[in-house]
Amino acid sequence: MPVFADYRGLPASARGASIALGNFDGLHAGHRAVMSAAREAGEGAFSVATFEPPPHAYFRPMDPPFRIFRPERRNEAILGEGADAVFELPFNGEMASKTDEEFVRQVLVDGLGVSHVSVGFDFRFGRGRMGHAQRLASLGRALGFGVTIVEEVKALSEKASSTAIRQALRAGEPEVAAEILGRPWVADGPVMQGEQNGRKFGYPTANTNLGELIHPKHGVYAVRVRIDRDGDWMPGVANFGRTPTTGLRDPLLEAHIFDFDGDIYGRWIEVQMIAYLRPELHFETVELMTVQMGKDVIEAKKKLVAS
Repeated sequence: MPVFADYRGLPASARGASIALGNFDGLHAGHRAVMSAAREAGEGAFSVATFEPPPHAYFRPMDPPFRIFRPERRNEAILGEGADAVFELPFNGEMASKTDEEFVRQVLVDGLGVSHVSVGFDFRFGRGRMGHAQRLASLGRALGFGVTIVEEVKALSEKASSTAIRQALRAGEPEVAAEILGRPWVADGPVMQGEQNGRKFGYPTANTNLGELIHPKHGVYAVRVRIDRDGDWMPGVANFGRTPTTGLRDPLLEAHIFDFDGDIYGRWIEVQMIAYLRPELHFETVELMTVQMGKDVIEAKKKLVAS
């Protein structure tokens, strides 16, 4: 995979591209518009430069998880859109201290050797977010590269933004998130050994810890599941939360795949969140919980047929 973890020491073949620059978490319609502008502006290679970790994670490390995509999924999606390479610009103390002009000269010109840069209208850069899109355009004219500023892109009735996607997921509105993303949001990770309570109740689950991925609203969802990033999407129902009936623990995504009982421990699972069914509840007995799980399966099947 043509992914570079720095802007320094690049091979000559990687330099000189038309670059789409930004965070690209989620790769929504606004991001794709910035990428299209970079592709159309350049005569040679078209690449994407983003920050890793995201500046938010550097400045506010104690905040709740917020990533829409894991870096690997983000990069895979970017390359799937036709980019020749992805540059993960290391965001650390050194990067955070650069002025807007230092960033442009040292990273974009000396490092990436850009021929053109495309950014969104609200792009900010440099120490304390001092630089903006118009400032980038001015520096580009002075230093010999073109700049395209992409105006606001709408999704539904609001700006297509990663913030709007996060708000929808935290509100239990995966359909809204999917509308902004252009596809269902996917939670993914390795299948871990769980308590196997689901198997005892007749609903075996594949469990994964979301880690740095954004935590959606706790509750039960209609989902589609794929294993090892390959094959068909299988219908199912999932719970994200702390299982208050069987014993509180850290939030976990537990996906029950309909008519499937394979051993997939240690394998990679992808879970498309299709519809929110209900909040996570505490039941007085396991029997009452099991009855509700049966109702959840019926409701999830209805939602999946309708989606």
